[in-house]
Amino acid sequence: MPKLIAGLIASGLTLATLAAPSSAAVLGPHAADCAEDSARPSILVRVVGLKSRTGLLRLQSYGGSPDRYFDKGTYVERIDVRPPARGPIEVCMVVPQSGTYAINVWQDVNGNGSKDFSDGLGFSGNPNVSLMDAVFKRKPSPGQVAVQVRGRTVVQVVMNYVQGGSVRPLASAEAAGE
Repeated sequence: MPKLIAGLIASGLTLATLAAPSSAAVLGPHAADCAEDSARPSILVRVVGLKSRTGLLRLQSYGGSPDRYFDKGTYVERIDVRPPARGPIEVCMVVPQSGTYAINVWQDVNGNGSKDFSDGLGFSGNPNVSLMDAVFKRKPSPGQVAVQVRGRTVVQVVMNYVQGGSVRPLASAEAAGE
């Protein structure tokens, strides 16, 4: 047994690493509301494909009229979280009632509080986003981003970044199956 422990330590693993849970805690002020047994309508947002684990993630949920999704100041809730150093990124967002909603995620990579071309963006439904959409702040169609919420609903959002002349997920995120 001592040889096994010495081997693990030499390879960079520790018993604490082996004992660590495989998934990270749910982030945000409403984490308990996304428990599987919670009766509160909520959206568990799984953010994948980050460029880095730096800066800030801003998640916003939108409800009401689909034509107003992503309009400035019309969000139902906004949550800012720092990405964890490793592991899955899951953020719980509560909604007032079951219904149709949309999610927007922005990664402020450098943490400067301003949107710039190093930042990432993603939406529920993971619609394709063009560079012109980003430049001219065009919104994806409501049908592409609509999420039906009944109880706890899980939504995966794949982040997109400007790469050359386009906006798309990072190749490393696609290859890793995130």
